[in-house]
Amino acid sequence: MNTAVAPTGLSKLDIRNMGLITLGHSLTHWYPATFFMLLPIIGNEMGLTYSQIGFVMTCQYAAGAISNVPGGMLVDVWGKKGQLMALSLFWVGFPYLMMGFSTEYWMLLLCVVFVGIGNNLWHPTAIPLLGRMFPQRKGLALSLHGMGGNVGDALAPLAVGALLTTLSWREIVVLNVVPGAAMAMLILFFMGTLTFAPKAKPPHVERSLKADQAAAPVLPANQSQSMGSYMAGLRALMQTPGLFLLTLSSGFRSMTQGTLLTFLPLYLANEMHYDVFWVGAGMALLQLTGFIAAPIAGHLSDTMGRKAILMSSFGMSGVVLLLMTVAGNSPWFVFLIAVLGFFLYAARPIMQAWMLEATPKNMGGTAIGLMFGMQSGAQAIAPILGGMVADRFGLLAAFYVLAATIILANLMVVWIPATTKDASHD
Repeated sequence: MNTAVAPTGLSKLDIRNMGLITLGHSLTHWYPATFFMLLPIIGNEMGLTYSQIGFVMTCQYAAGAISNVPGGMLVDVWGKKGQLMALSLFWVGFPYLMMGFSTEYWMLLLCVVFVGIGNNLWHPTAIPLLGRMFPQRKGLALSLHGMGGNVGDALAPLAVGALLTTLSWREIVVLNVVPGAAMAMLILFFMGTLTFAPKAKPPHVERSLKADQAAAPVLPANQSQSMGSYMAGLRALMQTPGLFLLTLSSGFRSMTQGTLLTFLPLYLANEMHYDVFWVGAGMALLQLTGFIAAPIAGHLSDTMGRKAILMSSFGMSGVVLLLMTVAGNSPWFVFLIAVLGFFLYAARPIMQAWMLEATPKNMGGTAIGLMFGMQSGAQAIAPILGGMVADRFGLLAAFYVLAATIILANLMVVWIPATTKDASHD
């Protein structure tokens, strides 16, 4: 296997695997972003209320919440990360294919439940793997991974907006299964038997770990571990300072994101009367600025500390959301979409890197599973809550819910104990 060092200082194998994982991540976001664009059309065809549309996303997120922690345990115990990533991609795409043949509301709900299970298997697999590949630059590596998600989120609305001018939504979801299946086969071929030993952690990170964390055995990234070893790591994980607050903060942030992605297309279409292409352009704008923000935030969190950058990101997101309620149907609303994307998506890789640094070795899958389980559980509540508010007070009122949830996310961060890296920058 070729492990020659590239001019960047990384091996060619690292670069190839990083590229595959990032591209795969873009597809795990491509499919939900496609569905967000199609959901208003599906809702109109089936005669759904805003609350029923919100409940569709609630079912998807609830399935993810239930499956995330068992998925993270599977990642840590089984260890076949390439195979698990390929399975996740297939499991995301196939239910959308079946959705194209659904005619009843309950069938639609069943499909999104399967999507929630498959989509949430990706993150507990890919994120700890990247943390092991790039231990000294977790924030930057995970921001690049996040940029892949932003690309999928940005391109899908544009592509769907263009395709809807000639194809029905059912034809689109049938065709949409092809890229995911192709990417799953590529990952299975190149990474299905992936094995490598993790690089050494930098001294300041190693010193910040608890003794019981540091004592946990370090396994190759694709090697399984015994249940005894796993349970010892799980006990250490549960004793991690700030673990609950960090996962809770990530949950409130995800409430903001999930509600935004559900109701922003509806607001642009129903209140601002944009056609499907311009709705897609508005959603792409949100992701484009998130794409720009991710590497900046990741680098700053690696050099200046996670806590300060995260609090700044959350604080600015709250301010922008409140300004959006004032802007209403004016062109300023569209401008603020771009500003919101920059700050809201900057937070994602920072929280993931912070979680990996704080938790025991060989428990990365479970830790990320806990984080994404909390996120999915929070997202399960948010769309139905936003739908109820929108039905009673109008769509713009749902943005007050968004502002409240991101403010709560920031309060959780205030109470999280600073890490060694954060303390060194006080």
